[in-house]
Amino acid sequence: MSTEMDIDPPPTTATITTTTTTKPTKSSSKFQTLTQTTIRSPVFSYAHLSLVSPFPSSSSSSSSSSQNTPSLDTLTARHYLTTALRQFLGDTGASLAIDMLLVKGTECWVRVPREDLAAFAAAVTAYPGHNVGGEEEQMLMRVVGCGDWLGALVGREGQGRVWG
Repeated sequence: MSTEMDIDPPPTTATITTTTTTKPTKSSSKFQTLTQTTIRSPVFSYAHLSLVSPFPSSSSSSSSSSQNTPSLDTLTARHYLTTALRQFLGDTGASLAIDMLLVKGTECWVRVPREDLAAFAAAVTAYPGHNVGGEEEQMLMRVVGCGDWLGALVGREGQGRVWG
């Protein structure tokens, strides 16, 4: 009596098709597909975050809130994100792998594992903010955009200036 298990192989993440022809015919088009690659599930997802002050300080109410917001550095951004993740998900959230790709001015770009993107975005969105020093002013991270493809997020950067 054989006890074989019928196990389905894991789905492939890439399909590669190669076609070549030796002699073009008049009925065929001038363009041929030599290699076609389909990526179905990327390993990482990306998020574009911005540091904002939800309540502008009363001392300079005439100036914009972006002038009141201090610039970010890598350690400060990581601290804000780790605090938000720890408050939302506990120690499991604090241990989430976050790769800081770019920190510039008040914006930062991060890479997280794809399966953790929803929890990451929820934690950052739900975090009420972080007090800056001894001041009354609060700073929080705002999710500008997130997705599986970095190129699509970079293309969104100018949408606010065009449509806003």
